[in-house]
Formats: sequence, structure tokens, C-alpha cells
Amino acid sequence: MKIKTEVYQPNNKLVLWDTSQFYSTLSVTLLSLTWQGERLFECQLTFQSDLELHQQINIKVLFNLKPELRGTLTGEFLPDRPIEIEATLQPDLLVHLQDYPTSEAAADYLQTLSQTQPDHPLLNTESWYALHVKQQQETGEVGYRTFWSYINPAILAQENLSSEAITAGMISFFKDRMQANPEEINQVSLEETLDEILQSFDQWVDTSLVEGESIISEAIDEATTAIDDLIESLSEAAEEIQPSLYQAIIHFFSEDDWSFTKLQGEPILRMAFKGQNGEWTCYAKAKEDQQQFIFYSICPIAAPEDKRSAIAEFLTRANYGMTIGNFELDFSDGEIRYKTSIDVEGDDLTHALIKRLVYTNVMMMDEYLPGIKAVIEAGISPEEAIRAIEQPDPSHQPDQELSG
Repeated sequence: MKIKTEVYQPNNKLVLWDTSQFYSTLSVTLLSLTWQGERLFECQLTFQSDLELHQQINIKVLFNLKPELRGTLTGEFLPDRPIEIEATLQPDLLVHLQDYPTSEAAADYLQTLSQTQPDHPLLNTESWYALHVKQQQETGEVGYRTFWSYINPAILAQENLSSEAITAGMISFFKDRMQANPEEINQVSLEETLDEILQSFDQWVDTSLVEGESIISEAIDEATTAIDDLIESLSEAAEEIQPSLYQAIIHFFSEDDWSFTKLQGEPILRMAFKGQNGEWTCYAKAKEDQQQFIFYSICPIAAPEDKRSAIAEFLTRANYGMTIGNFELDFSDGEIRYKTSIDVEGDDLTHALIKRLVYTNVMMMDEYLPGIKAVIEAGISPEEAIRAIEQPDPSHQPDQELSG
């Protein structure tokens, strides 16, 4: 039966929501409908977001972007360029668009729903499955593909659904992920990924796709057997290889639910942390040759040249008596950071060790950040600023400056 795809470029804004009532205003650049004869079997939506919205999408796992089902990010997203997300509609919701024969008519309908029925399931981010996330840069395209680009949910709505296509897609995803991230992949991560996939398939079978239940079940059984073999072989190989420090820190931040970005070509993770007194960037670095782990909190404000001597005194006073970590100041550009580190030569970098260094680090930056701001922005002396933090007195005037 003939397959036809029609594309429309609406270039408008669309408001989508999730179950926590988080609303995202998206710039829609493309909407396509694919028909199999008179039957609609796929709707794709392409939209753009900035880096801040993309981070919110990742944190809230919108568009079914679960960490276990994301591919490897080939580079680093830049803050000054749009990020493009291609998504496909959950198959059992296509019935809502069946009566709109053109992509332009479907786009107009979604726009009308956004204004008149904002809680419609077509506007729910959980109804859309991200296929690709990418950004065009001067050096080329940066981004990643998801599990859904290997097994597009739309194939489950096709009349000629086959178990072979589903099996091949699942195996390809696992093999590509293992090849791209050998340092990250372990038995636990693969089993978690497989569980997420099975839960998604179970959800679809519970909807209007019951007619494909036997085919989907057959494909899952075949793919699960093949993937179990991969997991077993990986587990046997892992027993002979001691995990790297980089693997250890990736595992820690993944298990501890931190959102992070890998720096291309370097064993370094970058992430954001928000404390009671501010928000800043952190870096986790593995030095494999020296068997050292280093964690940095970068102060959100830099010391201007005329304040660097005062800040140097403040940091020196702050460092006195500290047992884990210390503040550092770069006199050349005024960057202030807090560093914690450990040498684990001949030993393992455990979850407990990493946690102590990381949370001690961010707690110290959060505790002393008001003092840093007071010295730089309010002109308070280093001695007064330290006293306000380490020996707080409610009746002391500088305390009121620091609390703001």
C-alpha cells in the first residue's frame, strides 16, 4: 500500500504541558503527517528550544527523554544556538488527527487546541516521543538520537507490523550504546534500560494497539534473549577489568540523580548546583594516571581587579581550619572556586568517598558565597564578612548585609 508523507512549516509557537503542570512554549518549525493509504500512521513535530528550556526538558524527562533511552551526546550544546527536537506522536492518539488531511490543517488544529483546550492529550509532552535532539554548529551537527529513533512508535501502528523490525531495532540500540560508551556500560545500566523499554511496550499494548500484542510480545522475547547474552558477556568481561575513576564518577552522579554533561575528549563532567544562597557550575574531573578525583565549585561571580586583594584575604581567612577542601583564586581573571580532591592510588573510589567530597564542596561554597558577595558588591571588609559567617550575631549590622 502506498505511503505518503506531507510536510508543513508552521513557524509558530505552541504551548505543551506535562503532568506536573509545567508549561513549555515551543517554536514549531515543522509538522509532518505520514499516511498508509487512507490511514494516518505517523505525525512528527519538530520544534526548537534554547539551552535553558532543553535542560528543563531533561530534568523533567519531557517527551519521554528518559536517561536510559538516550544515546550519546556527540559534543556539547552551545548556549547561543537553538536546539532542535524531533518528536513523534504516540500511535493511539493519531485518531485525533485522522480527519485532518493536510499537515497545515493539523498544525492549525493543534494551534487552536493550544488556545481553547490546553489540557488536550495532543498537547501533553508525554504523548510525544523524542527521536533526535541536535544543534547545528560551525563545526557540524552536535546531538544524540534516542531509542525511539531505532524503533519509531509509528511502526506499531502499521498494518504490516513485524517482530523482526522491533527485534532488530532493540539490538541495534544496545550495540550502538555499548560501542559509544564502553566506559559507562555495565550490567545494571543495561538491565535498567531494558526495563524502561519493556514498560513502554506494556503501556502501548494496554492502549488501542491490542491487535499487535502477540507480535510485540514475540519481538520482546527475541530481543530480550539477545540482549541478555550481551549483558552476560559484558558482565564476564567486567569482572576482569577494574573500573576507571571516570566510570566511578559517572556512576555516582547518575545514581545520585544529577544532570550532567560530558566534556568532549576529556574525563570531565560539568553540572549545575543550586544552594540556598545561589546557583553555580561544578566540574568533576578524573585524573586516571595519577589516580586522583577532583571536584570544583565555580563561584557565580568573579572578583574584579580592584577587589582581588580583599577577596584573597577573605579566602585565606575562610581556608584557615578547613579540613576537607579549600578556596582558590585566580589572580589573572578573578575566578573563585572551591576544590575538594582525593588520591586513591592502590584503592577504589567508592560512592561514599565521592559523596563526601562533592557535598562538602557545594556546602562550603553555599556557606561562604554571601561573604564573597559582601566583599565584592557591598565593600565589607574581609574580616567582617568572615565574622558574619563563622560567628553570626543577629545584632551585628554586617549580618543584615549578608542575608540579602
